[in-house]
Amino acid sequence: MTLKPLSDRVVLKMTEVEETTKSGIILSGTSKEKPQVAVVVAVGPGEMVEGTLVPMTVKVGDKVITAQYAGSTVKLDGEEYLIVKQDEILAIVE
Repeated sequence: MTLKPLSDRVVLKMTEVEETTKSGIILSGTSKEKPQVAVVVAVGPGEMVEGTLVPMTVKVGDKVITAQYAGSTVKLDGEEYLIVKQDEILAIVE
């Protein structure tokens, strides 16, 4: 089964970032903030504005930074994804 986003929505797979303090202590998942870096898995066609299709800026495979509490989390086939509107993506990491 696959996710096909509608309008200007984007499906993201959050990356697992292992955080280490300056002193070398590895932080567990409960002691660190929600990760904000993700990889784009699927992209919708874009948003219609006044009868014109506005194309998407991001594409599949892009590494992006999202707003901290953006989107909706869904589970599909044992994997967890985040679905956000394109305007909740803050930057593309190059």
